Amino acid sequence: MRLSDFDFDLPEDRIALRPAEPRDSARFLVVRPDQAIADHIVSDLPDFLRPGDALVFNDTRVIPARLSGLREGRTTGGADGTPVAVEATLHRRLAPDRWSAFMRPGKRLKVGDRVAFGGHEGRVGDLGRLDAVIAEKHDGGEVVLTFDLSGPDLDVGIAQHGDMPLPPYIAAKRGEDERDRADYQTVYAREDGSVAAPTAGLHFTPQLLERLKAKGVSLHFVTLHVGAGTFLPVKTDEVSEHRMHAEYGQVTQEIADALNAARAAGGRIVCVGTTSLRLLESATGEDGIVRPFADETAIFITPGYRFRAADVLMTNFHLPKSTLFMLVSAFAGTQAMRAAYEHAIATGYRFYSYGDSSLLFKDETC
Repeated sequence: MRLSDFDFDLPEDRIALRPAEPRDSARFLVVRPDQAIADHIVSDLPDFLRPGDALVFNDTRVIPARLSGLREGRTTGGADGTPVAVEATLHRRLAPDRWSAFMRPGKRLKVGDRVAFGGHEGRVGDLGRLDAVIAEKHDGGEVVLTFDLSGPDLDVGIAQHGDMPLPPYIAAKRGEDERDRADYQTVYAREDGSVAAPTAGLHFTPQLLERLKAKGVSLHFVTLHVGAGTFLPVKTDEVSEHRMHAEYGQVTQEIADALNAARAAGGRIVCVGTTSLRLLESATGEDGIVRPFADETAIFITPGYRFRAADVLMTNFHLPKSTLFMLVSAFAGTQAMRAAYEHAIATGYRFYSYGDSSLLFKDETC
């Protein structure tokens, strides 16, 4: 498969800069095999589910992972000795005091450089400071940062000095503000660790969750900490040569047992978001049994993949040539998704993180 197979024309004004209010008033495109696509709103979701179905959510919580700072000790080379301004987007926690991060300007940074994020007053180790050393440097602007703070102290420092890591296509058009602290977080988020929201879940309200439970649909929570690699473009013309960044996920024994029981009783597994789907597919064997999982996954799903766990997928609209458009094409069929996206663009659906949503039923013939 070629990257061009997953390209389409997306007008720039289709990328949403703010979410719908209320959350469950967003538009909702329902795509079922051999049926006409149908326009609804997210609050209609219970109408498409049956008692006994199992909804699976990603309960990761987005941390304010975008840090601005100054490289210490070396300057731009200007006569005024101005320190170099840098920006880091934390990507994956490696240890209590170490994070993998994407940094700009990457070419100017060297191993051993010291970076001061946030406040620059006080002594090293104060919670008023957030200082780090570049311990490793890799391709594509990725580095490993070793912070002076560690564990909960580091968490507090990041929360104090960091900004919400809005997707680049939003951040390029407006700055992050206080609204994003709430908007870019699901109502059920509880496990700190993501640098990007599991955006399908942004559409849920407490009232919608109660209506689903009243319908007899069970709610289950898994955790996949979404990394900044989710925003990286595919740079290889041959799709199979692309390598996904690893992300840490966890499915408990209790959740695995509950999902296996739901399916055994005839219920469907409905994944809220591609993150939940990717994690469940990583935790499920070829026999279709969901097993406990606590590890990193770099699963890359493209057309031809045989799904083991997911029966239905709720997901937002994705960008051209993205790994997520490849995933939905694998799930619902390439032709079906092209037709769905053409309809969505023509009728004004809003795309990506703050955009509208869809409900995809698996095409068993794919």
